Amino acid sequence: MIVKDTYRSILRSLCLLLVGALSFMGLSGCAQNPVTGESDFVMLSEDSEIAMGRTNHPKIIAQFGRYDDEKLQRYVQSVGDRLAAVSHRKNLVYRFTVLDSSVINAFALPGGYIYITRGLMSYLNSEAELAAVLGHEIGHVTARHGVRQQSAAQAANFGYIVGSILFPELRGAGAQNIFNILGGALLSGYGREHELQSDGLGAEYLARSGYDPKAMIEVIRVLKDQEVFSAEQAKKQGREAQSGYHGIFASHPDNDTRLQGVVAAADKYKNSQAGLLKQKEYLAQINGMVFGDNEKQGIRSGQNFYHLAMDFSLSFPAGWQINNNPSSLQAISEGGKAFIEVGVEDINRKLSTKEFIKQRLKIKKLRAGRDLSVNGLKGYTGLFDVNGLPARISIIYKGTQAFIFYSTVKDKQDFNNFDKDFINTAVSFHRLRNDEKSLAKAKKIEIVTVTKRDSYALWATRSHITNSAESQLRLLNGDYPKGRLELGTLAKRVK
Repeated sequence: MIVKDTYRSILRSLCLLLVGALSFMGLSGCAQNPVTGESDFVMLSEDSEIAMGRTNHPKIIAQFGRYDDEKLQRYVQSVGDRLAAVSHRKNLVYRFTVLDSSVINAFALPGGYIYITRGLMSYLNSEAELAAVLGHEIGHVTARHGVRQQSAAQAANFGYIVGSILFPELRGAGAQNIFNILGGALLSGYGREHELQSDGLGAEYLARSGYDPKAMIEVIRVLKDQEVFSAEQAKKQGREAQSGYHGIFASHPDNDTRLQGVVAAADKYKNSQAGLLKQKEYLAQINGMVFGDNEKQGIRSGQNFYHLAMDFSLSFPAGWQINNNPSSLQAISEGGKAFIEVGVEDINRKLSTKEFIKQRLKIKKLRAGRDLSVNGLKGYTGLFDVNGLPARISIIYKGTQAFIFYSTVKDKQDFNNFDKDFINTAVSFHRLRNDEKSLAKAKKIEIVTVTKRDSYALWATRSHITNSAESQLRLLNGDYPKGRLELGTLAKRVK
């Protein structure tokens, strides 16, 4: 066992080696931070930072999709431009993109590429709140958080590689583990501080551009309500709750004293226009925006899934969580014990469904195979093993496409308990009936003036939201968990 003094000696050697080796190779750099004016250790020039964003931007669009509403895209760009104009890096050209995703998220790539999902926009209630989110993301760019994290990761990895060559004692597992811990601590330590700094920068940019800096607090409250709701839903479904927007951004409460402090500090930047909220303007922009799934990607409704363009529907087992991804449809049982993935591929050769499995999917050792007759469509199903676990593969032909159902379990002992669910999901597949076509259309946000007849209970029955409709409507309007509609105000409902 290496004693503590030896570890200290090793780490000192690594630090000296890292600085010397990187300097020798021309990889290190001390750049002045645009926000603090202090020197940061970075391994990427500004040109490389911009290139990173430019290279990855098409990948982000390919993964999430760009929301097809040019008026809304221009609006978000205009709000972002207003903030960027008072930021610490005015030399960058910022690009703000609304992503066609129901996930509640926003993020930034180095170099000024900033994204917000329509899912998050659904729950914001003013232009100031939109500006708070965009300002927070601009803060990550201006403070070069992404570049600093990338540089730290590269330095940690490079330092160990070089050190292990020159210092044989570093090749042992013990030394490698302590170095990994050191590098990991360096990176994980950025999280809370970077997010808080971005909150403060966002609040500053809000004040400088005329918005109310306290909108940052309102966004935190919106995200916190979402976090509580998601945790309640996860508990009902027997699964772990997923972290929300940035994981950390929503984790500090709206009464966090440090958060309150950085937001209050922005007051000194207020100008003559300070205090803008622009609620009506924002709500007018999102009137008619898709809520939940986009019909181009198919619509989830309870345990059912409808796809208008592809003309099909199917049903998953009760209580399973359904994830609608761009390239596949997934369902996970309560507790994550079983899993179903549905994909689709073109049929290019005239193969039987059984031959498709063997030739196209390369599954040679199929057992207990049998033909399926699925609502007038031909299919085939059978069992095979993957990574030591039993799995079921089912194929259904529809026109020139093959729908592929891959199903398996976490523990092989549970397979027989779930296999009936696997088969029932596949055989539920059918062409859309006339009475289902309306269910396959996307739900949309509608902005209305509240009348004395309106209530969340009434709206819930008309919304076609199948999962906790009243709670979701309250979340949309900032009234979660028990708030009521206020007569004469503007509010969002779902149609």
